[in-house]
Order: sequence, then C-alpha cells, then structure tokens
Amino acid sequence: MKTKAMNPLSTKFPTETWVSASWEEYLQATEEPGYENAKFYYNNGQLRIEMTPLGHDHASDNAIISLAVHLFCIVKGIPQNTLLNCTYRKPPLKEAQPDVSYYIGQNAQAIPFGTKVIDLDRYPPPELVIEIADSSLADDKGEKRLLYEELQVKEYWIVDVKNIQIIAFAVKDKGSWRIRESGVLPDLAISLLEEALRRTRQMPQNEVGAWLIQQFQQ
Repeated sequence: MKTKAMNPLSTKFPTETWVSASWEEYLQATEEPGYENAKFYYNNGQLRIEMTPLGHDHASDNAIISLAVHLFCIVKGIPQNTLLNCTYRKPPLKEAQPDVSYYIGQNAQAIPFGTKVIDLDRYPPPELVIEIADSSLADDKGEKRLLYEELQVKEYWIVDVKNIQIIAFAVKDKGSWRIRESGVLPDLAISLLEEALRRTRQMPQNEVGAWLIQQFQQ
C-alpha cells in the first residue's frame, strides 16, 4: 500500500506572518487542501496565511459589530450589503479577506449574485472593511492597513477585542487617518459602538441590540 506523499506547499509557507511569494505561489497556496479554513492576504509580493482558530470573544465581537451596523442602517434607511469573509482580488498584486465588509449607499447592490472572488479591476471596493483583532492587532494596524489603503476602501475599522476598543480610519488617496465618527455611516459615533462591545460583556446580545436601536432612534 502506497503512502500518499505530502504536498510540499502544505509546509512551504509559515502562517500568521508575512512571507515573500510570487502571485502564482499565492494562488497555488489558496487551493491547498490543508488551508481550507485559512484566511489569505497578499500585498506586493508578500503573502500572509492566518490559521489561528477563532474563539468566543472574536466571534462575539464580530457578531455585535455586524448587528450594530445592520441596525443603524435599518433605522436610518441606509442601503447596505454585508459580506462575511469575502475575498477581494486585484491581480497580480493584492488580495484580502476581511472579517466583515460593507457595500453602502449607491454601491449596496454593486456585486451581483453568482460572483465568487470579487475582482476589483471589475467591481468597486467596499466602503467599509472591518478586521476583528484578538491575536492579530499589530498586523491589522500595520501591513493590513497599508493593504486596505491601496485597495481604496473608504473606511477601515479594527476591533481590538482585548482592550474593547475600535481603531477606525478614514481612507483617501492611499493614505489614512484616525476618526471617531464614521463618514460612510453619517453621525455614527465610534464611542457608541465601543459601549455596545462593553455591554456584551455583561448582558445578552439581544439586550444590547435593543439598546442600540434606542440610541439610533434618538
């Protein structure tokens, strides 16, 4: 009985760090069976593969931030489309798979059903991208911030799970700066979202959602 040889790609690239790779090597890695549950990023010849299992705190903060944006848009009548773990590609230089991303306003229906990887040479980038940072905070503030600047999203938020805060950036002309109020979701204060995160440490998410609705209706 023959033993199946290990595919060398499965051990070629370390995970949770940026390493040099060609675009072709990157695409091959995304097809590797051992990486089915991985998240992939690529920026100008640098590859990052994230394999760290996502725990309760990461999942909870992801859920409440997504809920908050949904409720805000419902209450304010803002068209939006939420995409979870969607892949954005600008071949042969860049690719990202943020935790959450949003098409907002006139672009809410910019991506037709049937689209798999979103080709940013064909479609616009999302207005808002969010990364939930439990173990990846330094990278989310560093290389990924540069990546999203170059992909020309309009806002980039980092949810710092351990410190219960949101580090939000407005993006323009391939640069970014800190903001405390959203521009793509007008009048939405980042501090209100941080308070929602703090409340999830003390109460169920449905109660936090009810509180958010009250705040958004004021």
